[in-house]
Amino acid sequence: MTTTIKNLMAAAIISLMPFTAKANDGVYYVNGSHLEPLQETDIAIKKEVLTITLSDNGMAYVEVDYQFMNNGQAKDVTMGFEANAPYNDGEHVKLSGAHPYISDFSVVMNGQTLNYRNGLVFAETFDDEYMPKEMKDARQKGQYYVPIDLNQWKFDEEDSERLHNDKTDEYATHAYAYYFNAHFNKGLNTVRHTYAYRMSFGVGRAFDIPYWLLPAMRWANHQIDDFTLRIRAPKCTKHFIIDNTPFTGAKFRVTEGKGKTRVLETNNFDGRSTVTEVVLRDGTLEWHGNNFRPKTNMNIESADVLTYLVEWGNKPIPTYYDSGDTYMSILTWSGELIRYFPAEGTEEKAVAFAKRVNHNLPYAHRGYVFKNAKLRRYFESQWWYMPDPAWKPTDNSFTQHEQELMREENEENK
Repeated sequence: MTTTIKNLMAAAIISLMPFTAKANDGVYYVNGSHLEPLQETDIAIKKEVLTITLSDNGMAYVEVDYQFMNNGQAKDVTMGFEANAPYNDGEHVKLSGAHPYISDFSVVMNGQTLNYRNGLVFAETFDDEYMPKEMKDARQKGQYYVPIDLNQWKFDEEDSERLHNDKTDEYATHAYAYYFNAHFNKGLNTVRHTYAYRMSFGVGRAFDIPYWLLPAMRWANHQIDDFTLRIRAPKCTKHFIIDNTPFTGAKFRVTEGKGKTRVLETNNFDGRSTVTEVVLRDGTLEWHGNNFRPKTNMNIESADVLTYLVEWGNKPIPTYYDSGDTYMSILTWSGELIRYFPAEGTEEKAVAFAKRVNHNLPYAHRGYVFKNAKLRRYFESQWWYMPDPAWKPTDNSFTQHEQELMREENEENK
């Protein structure tokens, strides 16, 4: 599911970018983005710490701490945060302008909570063919926030995800905006921006977290002087990839808890690229850079998408698992399992072993050290597996969703 949020301030906030190549195989709820000025400004981003917290409940939690430097006189700036409309969620447009999948939105500036308003605006697109003329004109003036006049633009009765202007015969898409007035003192100013949103998902992707970094380039210094990205997985295990394109000059590293990383070459819709594969268990991943000038936006995806992006050749496709997903693993919907488990000798025995693997994935996800030699060898061959001899299962070890999946497995195996 993917929704698109585009923050008008200036640092990184989770944004779900438009995935045209994936449009029919997922639900897109929200994306994140930087806060940004609605017009040009002489204020610079001195420092930003973007923290994205993942969970097993389908929610992502975003905290962004900014330091802005105003080298001029004190001034008021209208700022905004924009989130693209959901896609494939079956919901109709919310005319109030409040995004249906964003909650707990707040902005605190220099210790004071700011009031905000909501509105509908044209969604920013990188395809000029679908950008209305009034938005093109605004962008030439350095304005990116264009309110929608509902007297001129009407929502398609059959498709509430697009707008039509009868007068100009143009089509456009809408976004939900949060905007507010910010008073910048001369010198250093702090802003803390927080919100929660429902993560998107799709076939072969337990979750998607796009985030727009590029709006940060609209501040006076056209960069973030000191930028830190933190991705947290408290009290859970998360396995995901990050496109390395925006992050040059430094590597991702695990700073807390248990985790590991590796770099892979992948195929995507734009050609070959490298990604960092990450597994975290009650841990934190961090990337830090100075004079950060991203050329592209960021995307975090669950690692099961590697099934499509990596050429495994004759090697068995690795097992992927997320405790919040609707599937136990890629093996659940892979045919000819003898290919993955040739030592089993027959397809029937390979299917039986795959079911054992699926049933034990929630245990392996938490580091359980298997007594069964065959299962132990299998999970030790999986890159993401991090054994933890101290972990012992209890009645409260698994989520309700996992318990339901395991009950289904038991029923099928009777």
